[in-house]
Amino acid sequence: MYENSSPRPGLTLATVAVVQFLVSLDLSVVNVGLPQMAAGLGFSALGVTWVIHAYALTFGGLLLLGGKAADRYGRRRLLLLGLALFGVASLLGGFAQSPGHLVAARAAQGVGAAMLAPAALALLTSTFPAGPARVRAFGVWAAMNAAGGALGVLAGGLLTEYASWRWVMFANVPMAAAALAMAYYGIAELPVIRSGRPDVLGALLATAGMTTLVFGIVRTDRHPWTSAATLTTLVIALILLAAFVVVERTTRREPLLRLGLLTNRAVAGANIFNLLVGAAMASAFYFASLYLQRVLGTGPALTGVQFLPFALGVIVGAVLAIRLGYRFPPRTLLILGGLVTAAGFAWFGRISAGGSFTTDILGPSIVASVGFGLCLGPVVSIATHGVAAHETGTASGLLNSSRQIGASLGLAALGTAAGHRTGTATTTAAVNDGYALGLTLGAALLLTAVLVATLILRRTAATAATAATPEPAAVTS
Repeated sequence: MYENSSPRPGLTLATVAVVQFLVSLDLSVVNVGLPQMAAGLGFSALGVTWVIHAYALTFGGLLLLGGKAADRYGRRRLLLLGLALFGVASLLGGFAQSPGHLVAARAAQGVGAAMLAPAALALLTSTFPAGPARVRAFGVWAAMNAAGGALGVLAGGLLTEYASWRWVMFANVPMAAAALAMAYYGIAELPVIRSGRPDVLGALLATAGMTTLVFGIVRTDRHPWTSAATLTTLVIALILLAAFVVVERTTRREPLLRLGLLTNRAVAGANIFNLLVGAAMASAFYFASLYLQRVLGTGPALTGVQFLPFALGVIVGAVLAIRLGYRFPPRTLLILGGLVTAAGFAWFGRISAGGSFTTDILGPSIVASVGFGLCLGPVVSIATHGVAAHETGTASGLLNSSRQIGASLGLAALGTAAGHRTGTATTTAAVNDGYALGLTLGAALLLTAVLVATLILRRTAATAATAATPEPAAVTS
């Protein structure tokens, strides 16, 4: 088997960028095509939501395990395995002939993504440990991360309207193949440190607990938060996660998640910030897409096109974060980016039933997206700074988990609030009021994230800044 032992930072960054774009794209690309998938394969109205839920369950539930596996068995090895699985699952999903086949393919995609995301981020962290190169690397990662999510809506709309919903799945295959070739020939495998036998029981409890938690959250579209089904599921999830904590504290094996990692203020604060921002952003995509289609009557392809300003704004914000990252610590950029994004969401909350794309979507999209782009790279830099080399995969998996759990929680909670505001009314004005409330609550979540960055990260700012500040020229020989 070919092994590349010479680090190639440029190719590593390019590979990680493609991988992150692929993972982010698949989180949103199917949304616009759900009605056509339902009609083509015979899904019920509620059953088609499992095209999204199956991916969210496996992706969110296995991220911690994927991060630990990357640390223990090698980031490059797990990246290759994840890309192969993701590509094959996408191909099979495109050929699906029944609802069960498509849902199974989406679940397999989620498993592959749970391997890819933490392994790719850990590779980036270990390849660019400090200095201006690290700032640039995380800026590129941030741009591709958000661009994939925003462009997924565009790609989904265009493919669904002008080709077929099957191409929403097929489009992943060439990207996965290209990334696989880039990773195989261009990424060096770093030495793997194994300190003991793997904690199998902890892995099972964490995976079961995370999966059950996501399952309970995503089913709130059918079972209210106060229903016996939801409460029972969430209680089971909490019991499993509590058992996981007990096992991690007492095991003599190599723990899945060293609990001391969570006492690191930078790691804890960055993950809380990430969870809140993930909750707000997932709901924003959801409400804005529904507003365009159900209130303004926009078709799926044009809806996708109208998300382009958001994608471009994120890229602008990420580039701006690179430039500002040479002068300001990541904590400062988190606060600034969170405030700007919150302002955009507050503007979003003023949507009206008689509005238009130009007056109600375009302006707030630009403001919110630039702020979001400012946050992405710095939050990763903080969450992984000071973490031991053999735990970067675990820290990366934890950060991805907080984002995924936040997205599921935010979409469920804010969707419920919007539904309560709308009630049984079916008028355009009533539906609009529900969406406006959801977007306004998203602004509140972002302000809470800013408060977290201000209070929890205050003692780590100087340390984190060191990772984001170029070395003085005088020390270069």
